[in-house]
Amino acid sequence: MAYWLLKSEPDAWSWDQMVKAGSKGTAWTGIRNHTAKLNMKKMKKGDRGFFYHSNIGKEIVGIVEVIKEAYADPTAEAGSPWVCVDVKAVEPLKKPVSLAAIKAEPKLADIQLLKQSRLSLPAITDGEWKAICKMGGL
Repeated sequence: MAYWLLKSEPDAWSWDQMVKAGSKGTAWTGIRNHTAKLNMKKMKKGDRGFFYHSNIGKEIVGIVEVIKEAYADPTAEAGSPWVCVDVKAVEPLKKPVSLAAIKAEPKLADIQLLKQSRLSLPAITDGEWKAICKMGGL
């Protein structure tokens, strides 16, 4: 299993909306960055990701699961290279993990969220996953 971080502005698509989507989940559309696209193409059914509220809140609030692997993004122009995956909510963190807490944790010094802050879909290492889950009360 691989781990990811999926960023969303909560005023556009929030954790509460993700939960309301239920087991059918939602298409994670609108990614228009080539590195993020390549990461999305690596995602496999069953992979897990952190759901991160960006811009407002700046915190990891939950865990999602990939339920459908990469396919053509229906919000992109026909023939474009952009893809999306489908994800569903798994569980909320007991305690949201803020960007400030991530910056303050030495075990997370190399996390892509900090190293490539503009990347909308960074990979998360096993060690980072465990550290953040622990910080979030899981």
